[in-house]
Amino acid sequence: MKRYFVLALCFFSISGYAQDQPASAKKIRNIIFMIGDGMGTTQIYAGLTANKGKLNLERFKCIGFSKTNSASDYITESAAGATAFSIGEKTYNGAIGVDTLKRPKPTIMEIAKKNGLSTGIVVTTDVTDATPATFAAHQPSRDLSEEIAAAYVQSDLDVLIGAGTSRFNNRKDGRNLISELEKKGYQFKSTTTDIVQVKSGKLIGLVKEDRVAQRKNQLLQTEKTAISILKQNSKGFFLMVEGSKIDDGGHANDLPYVTEELIDFDQAIGAALDFAEKDGQTLVVVTADHETGGLTITDGNLKTGEISGKFSTDDHTGVMVPVFAFGPGAESFMGIYDNHTIFAKFMKLMNFK
Repeated sequence: MKRYFVLALCFFSISGYAQDQPASAKKIRNIIFMIGDGMGTTQIYAGLTANKGKLNLERFKCIGFSKTNSASDYITESAAGATAFSIGEKTYNGAIGVDTLKRPKPTIMEIAKKNGLSTGIVVTTDVTDATPATFAAHQPSRDLSEEIAAAYVQSDLDVLIGAGTSRFNNRKDGRNLISELEKKGYQFKSTTTDIVQVKSGKLIGLVKEDRVAQRKNQLLQTEKTAISILKQNSKGFFLMVEGSKIDDGGHANDLPYVTEELIDFDQAIGAALDFAEKDGQTLVVVTADHETGGLTITDGNLKTGEISGKFSTDDHTGVMVPVFAFGPGAESFMGIYDNHTIFAKFMKLMNFK
């Protein structure tokens, strides 16, 4: 009975919203787009169980599902999955910001910048990895890490936070991209402690890549820093935040790894929701590029946080992944649809051309 009530509540709120204030009438100034790499519904419930029955994801009322297949394969990977989000087209596995013919296409972040918004990327992995790369670079292969790093110099992002220093200053071509970025006005920081001290201006933060036990609350703190910088633009901002290592836990078939990364990502989701609730003009969308590991929960205890499970693969699977939305325009993300249509929803809601 409870489940039916929640569903009815969502439809009721949408109906009332449509009558009193259409989605198009309520301005969306900011978008926080959050990607849990490898995060399917099972990973979410595993994280909820390990967190003793609570997640910030439960605060969403408008929920849909995304079909993740790529243009080349039934089972996608992060490059094609994230490129579908960034350029609005399904493409081949391994593609970074290009279509099936390897032609560069404008990304949602580039379009946001063209429309006067500030832009940022915050991840827990190497910033040249597939997901973040698709929002700022255009390459035929995700393996071209040095070329992807070089693209950030020309990207005009306001904030870039993640890992991967060696791609920037220990390169085969001898370039020092950190120096180049500093000459363009970026503040370079290499620790979370230093990153969170930055209050304005352009920022690139490249820290050591680690699991949560070593990172602590890095994602939460760096996301907050990015928001505090980006919100200073009166025209708004587009921020992409990735919980990158849920995927790593799935590939390793390591359930504690999955749950600790899921909970870490959920803390960042909570901070995004807190900001959106207070701001009133921010749309928060949370989804995944694909599911990793074919996880099945075999037992658990919501009171103690104990959980056990099994994996059917050490790779990705083809199952649909959830999409959660909060804020003005959230109802647009209900239903079942292809991953690349998320781009079109952003474009329509923001009146981008």
